[in-house]
Amino acid sequence: MESVIEVQGLTKTYDQIRAVDGVDFQVRKGEIFGFLGPNGAGKTTTVRMLTGIIKPQDGSIRIMGHDIQREPLEAKEHLGVVPETSNAYVDLSAWQNLMLMAGLYGVPSDVSHERAQDLLTEFGLYPRRDDKVKGFSKGMKQRLILAMALINDPELLFLDEPTSGLDVQSSILIRQMLMQLRGKGKTIFLTTHNLEEANQLCDRIAIINHGKIAVIDSPHNLKKMTRKLNTIEVTFSTGVDLAELSRAPGVLEVKDTGEKIVMNTENVNQALSFLTDYAHSRGIQIQSLNTLAPSLEDVFMEFVGGP
Repeated sequence: MESVIEVQGLTKTYDQIRAVDGVDFQVRKGEIFGFLGPNGAGKTTTVRMLTGIIKPQDGSIRIMGHDIQREPLEAKEHLGVVPETSNAYVDLSAWQNLMLMAGLYGVPSDVSHERAQDLLTEFGLYPRRDDKVKGFSKGMKQRLILAMALINDPELLFLDEPTSGLDVQSSILIRQMLMQLRGKGKTIFLTTHNLEEANQLCDRIAIINHGKIAVIDSPHNLKKMTRKLNTIEVTFSTGVDLAELSRAPGVLEVKDTGEKIVMNTENVNQALSFLTDYAHSRGIQIQSLNTLAPSLEDVFMEFVGGP
């Protein structure tokens, strides 16, 4: 599959501390690529190098086949950037902000007018196009800067914490927009602390820690890597013997919380079959049954350390 971003041996040092230490990865065309890590792990420094804001000390970055250092203009014309902090001019209207950004990218006026109208309409901002941005809510500003990043119709979009601090409704709307952009063939590089958001949106995720890539894979495969066990929560129509349930294949721990029985198991299918046979043989009913797989949060904590 075609790569939109190719990174090899990327390194950056500050005060003898390697913020980014020999990083290698590729981002495929048309995917949402999540970039996760704790504070100070090297995320921001990496993104600043990828977008040409700072130069690496070593290594190479190719954006759409263009070396970001040797061909910065050719590389940057293919990308749009949505920073965590709004970069819209609050004393200008939404329309004026879009026209300003279009001018910076050299988008012809007839194209920019049509594109701005389409973007503002799609993002629900067209009725407010002539209002100054200072009167916009945070969610409206976030939608506007996403529109500003798309005015040059980039093939690659960098987003830094796009839903940080937004209300639930605005966060859902932004996520829906990102999925629509992916459906149109855009490639999205997403940094976020919201692990559930990454789980929902990302085709693949890279976790960076201490300047190095700890792991890269799909959310599904990452969750299969963790050593944390699957959990089964079950309630019966009558009391049961925990010692008998502990004999289920693959079950390592069984406890009664007072409301339900919680079982930690290495093999969900065998444990579920055991529970069904157990209830049938004793003439009791299973009233509720829930299985919980390891979460992306479990994976994150396993690779970066923590409680």
